[in-house]
Amino acid sequence: MFVGEVIIADFQPLDALILATERFSTLLQEAWVLKTLAFAVMVGSVMLLIERSGGVNGLVHELSIKRTWVKSKRGALIPSFIAGTVIFIESSITSLVAGAIGRPFCDRYGISRAKLAFVCDSTSAPVCSIITLNGWGALLLGLIGGQIAAGLISGESAVWLLQSIAFNFYAYMALIVTFLAVWYEIDIGPMRSAIVHKPSEAFADANGSVGFFVWPIVWMIGGVILFMILTGGGNILKGSGSSSIFYTLSLTLILMWIYYRSKNAMSTSEFFKAALSGARSMVPIASILLFAFAIGGVCSDMEVGNYLASFVGDYLPPQYLAAAIFVLGGIIAFATGTSWGTFSIMLPIAVPLAVALDAPVALVMGAVISGGVFGDHCSPISDTTIISAMASGCDVAEHTKTQLPYALISAAMALLLFILVGIFS
Repeated sequence: MFVGEVIIADFQPLDALILATERFSTLLQEAWVLKTLAFAVMVGSVMLLIERSGGVNGLVHELSIKRTWVKSKRGALIPSFIAGTVIFIESSITSLVAGAIGRPFCDRYGISRAKLAFVCDSTSAPVCSIITLNGWGALLLGLIGGQIAAGLISGESAVWLLQSIAFNFYAYMALIVTFLAVWYEIDIGPMRSAIVHKPSEAFADANGSVGFFVWPIVWMIGGVILFMILTGGGNILKGSGSSSIFYTLSLTLILMWIYYRSKNAMSTSEFFKAALSGARSMVPIASILLFAFAIGGVCSDMEVGNYLASFVGDYLPPQYLAAAIFVLGGIIAFATGTSWGTFSIMLPIAVPLAVALDAPVALVMGAVISGGVFGDHCSPISDTTIISAMASGCDVAEHTKTQLPYALISAAMALLLFILVGIFS
């Protein structure tokens, strides 16, 4: 980040230091940043409280002993995969739920936390970018609406969005690759040597209650839906993701305290000690998120996206435009750590290019979405990368390097599809 500030400051280190200080100061005055950091810390509280209350033990006993739904290494990751594909309201909540469900089973059946983080990350964002009844859809509808307002394309934003989702090849490939990796227990590259955690002895008994695990998850999912509607004035697509998650976790912690006390699962002192301990464990993650936001701001000020995009229009035939946009979007998302930022940069560039070169506009839009999700998956500074690692109890660096081969395989297949469809459309 500081190197970028030095470049912006014309290689004056003192000015760069001042710029960096001002950037962090500005970020910490933004409500969405503060809510996101608070959310990251509160997640630690929720997860540790679920464990200390006996919720994890109860879930493991229910699924692997009482009902024997999870009986193998393959089955251990299936619940997380299902959770990752059916919860599409908010990608962070998707990762959190999938990670919370999968951690005890991965430990019990000798599966690395890195494999779980890969499942969380490779289902959450792809599903949210396909089923866009969420903040993703709101952003994309707004960006497409801007192109319609500018007279570049005509029609309805929702229709264009649905057409572009059909060409969101990376998201589809990522879900397929993830399922195959889970079902056939495929470990490639660094995943083969990923760290496997030993299961807690507590997993062997029936202490705890599955309700101590399930109800907080229900409250989180339901809370996000409720607050997305409330913050959107009745329209879930216009809701604030950061505010909704912050309010949801605050409400969830209050409800957990009431519920655990009513069931004598924890005393008040035990509850607050566990909550503080869980929050402290997430402080490093919150710090990483803050630096990730700062790096994204530096890249935006340097106009990295516009610089890279300036090469595309002059050198590529129209049939390869979608493939080039996909690669370019992936590079920008990797550098900035944000798929949403990539959408905001690339759609206003890609649509005029497609119109000028007479390339399929919906296909190019799909390439922008796919590129954003792909680069975001690979980026170590992406919030979804960090949150998936956090939810799975995996080191961010380990998650990044172990997920990369799978992401590249999905990207290669998506790139081939963009080339073929571009040629034959």
